[in-house]
Amino acid sequence: MFLKSGLEQPARLGLWLLLAPVILWLALLIIIPHIELFLMSLRVEDDWGEAAWSLDNYRHFFEERLYWLTFVRTAAYSLLVTFLTFLVTFPVAFYITKLARPKAGMILMILLLLPFWVSELVRVYGWMILLRESGVINHFLVSLGIIDTPMEMLYNDAAMLLGLVYTSMLFMAVPLISSLEGMDDSLIEAAHDLGASKWVIFTRIVIPYAAPGITSGSIVVFMLTLGNYLTPNLMGGKNSLWFTEQIYNEFIASFNWNQGAAFGFLLLLLSSFIVWLGLRLSGQSLGKALS
Repeated sequence: MFLKSGLEQPARLGLWLLLAPVILWLALLIIIPHIELFLMSLRVEDDWGEAAWSLDNYRHFFEERLYWLTFVRTAAYSLLVTFLTFLVTFPVAFYITKLARPKAGMILMILLLLPFWVSELVRVYGWMILLRESGVINHFLVSLGIIDTPMEMLYNDAAMLLGLVYTSMLFMAVPLISSLEGMDDSLIEAAHDLGASKWVIFTRIVIPYAAPGITSGSIVVFMLTLGNYLTPNLMGGKNSLWFTEQIYNEFIASFNWNQGAAFGFLLLLLSSFIVWLGLRLSGQSLGKALS
């Protein structure tokens, strides 16, 4: 009894020492900043600089039509980007895991990862060089006689969506590849031998088996897109309003940190609600999706 108790104490101490960096990281970088963000969002300063507790910052969000319309627009476009990213990456993930040879699959995986070894800023500027009026695409279209004058392909919603899908592809592809790699090919072969069509195989076997990867990738892509600032600002232009730009303006341009904190906390709260709703509708759990 005493020997067992003596062995358990060093084991518990080692476990706490192992978990200490994780606990400190969660506390210092996530929990405490969000608590401070919430408390800051409840403070309102008067003309004399005296602070008081109030919900005026949140009420101002709902009273100002531009703010909540911008958030609804951002959430809707984030859902669209998530869906488009899935449509683009699923065939790639399926080909790498089920159709390509092992060596070819490894090469394709490296090619998929290669663009993401550079920063998002460089990748976005690369697309801007391609799409601008004096860019590569317009040069070839004019040279081939397809168009007479260069077209403005940047600074619109289509260019912004293209940039957001491109910057999010890897975060959807990796969970999909991880899920599809674990699927036994004999399931598809058996369904084909029994006379199932490709659509039935895709909807009844492939999609249900890849559901955890789809859910995990969708959550990551949606959250990253919703909180993205760089791509909408550079490729969307002034007319493509994004809610993170409103938060930036409150913090930096207006120097209204209390209002910016309220916007940031609302973004976190409402995006978490959308993710929870998506999990409920898909019948998935967060732990299963992220495992």
